[in-house]
Amino acid sequence: MDTKEFEVIIIGGSYAGLSAAMALGRSLRKTLVLDAGKPCNRQTPQSHNYLTQDGSTPREIAEKSKSEIAKYNSVKFYNGLAVKGKRSKNGFEISTSTGRVFLAKKLVFASGVKDVMPNIKGFSVCWGISVVHCPYCHGYELRNKKTAIIANGESAFHLASLVSNLTKRITILTSGVKDFKDEQLKKLKQHNIQIIEKEIVAIKHKKGQMEKMLFKDGGTENFECAYGAIPFEQNSTIPIELGCKFTENGHIEVNVMQKTTVEGIYACGDNSSRLRSIAKAIYAGNITGAMINNELTQENF
Repeated sequence: MDTKEFEVIIIGGSYAGLSAAMALGRSLRKTLVLDAGKPCNRQTPQSHNYLTQDGSTPREIAEKSKSEIAKYNSVKFYNGLAVKGKRSKNGFEISTSTGRVFLAKKLVFASGVKDVMPNIKGFSVCWGISVVHCPYCHGYELRNKKTAIIANGESAFHLASLVSNLTKRITILTSGVKDFKDEQLKKLKQHNIQIIEKEIVAIKHKKGQMEKMLFKDGGTENFECAYGAIPFEQNSTIPIELGCKFTENGHIEVNVMQKTTVEGIYACGDNSSRLRSIAKAIYAGNITGAMINNELTQENF
C-alpha cells in the first residue's frame, strides 16, 4: 500500500470496526482499517442473537462483512498491529508494528478488549465454548444443563438471576469466602442455587467441552457448562497515550454519538461498552461511521 494519508483510520477490524468502515465507505470517505487479526471471540463455535446470522461462526460473519466492504474502493485494509499514536499537524499519526506510519484527520478505536483468564487449568481452552460470559449470546444452547457460575458477590447474583430462567441446576463457585447480602442469600436459597466456596484449580474437559471442576482440596464436581465473570483489559494502549478518559469499569468513555473525550477520536465495540455482542458492536460502529462523516462534512462544506 503506497497511500499514507487518510480521512479516517480505524484501529480494529472486527465487527464494530467493519461496520464503521462500511458507513464511511458508502460516504466515499478515504478510510484505512488496521487489524491484527485476533478477535476476542476467535474460538467461539457459533454466534447467536444476531438477526440473519444466528448460528454462524464469528469468522464467517467477519469474512462476509469484509467481502461486502471490499466493493467500496475508498476503504483500504492493512494487516498489522497499531502500536503508537500521536497528534499530527492535521489530525493523528499511527505507527504499526511493521514500521509503517499512517496519517488521518479522524481516529476510531474499535480495538476491543482482552479477557484476563484466571489461574485455573483448562479455563482458557473452554472459554467461549463451554465456559461463557453472556446468557444472551450462549444461554439457549446451554439450557437445562448442569451449570456453574464462576463469580462472587453482585456479579454472581446477577448472572444467577438471568441463568435461572434457562436451567434449574445452578451452582455458584466463589473460589473463596462468599460475598452476598442476606437478602441475596435468601433469594439464592429460594431458587435452590447452591454455593461452593472451595478454590477451583482446574477444569476437566474434552476439546473445550467441560466435564467437571477440580478443587484445591482434591474434591470434584460434575458440570456441563459455566458462566464466568472475569476481568478484562484494553487491547490498545494508544487511547491512554492520546488522553482519552476511561470509565470506572475500564471502558473508553464515549457519548451517545460514540465520541471520546478527545476531539477527533471515536470508539465503538467492546472497548467502550459493557454490552458485549456482535449485534451491539455493529450498531455502535454504524453510528460511529455516520457521525464521523457528518463531522467531516460540516468541517469541509
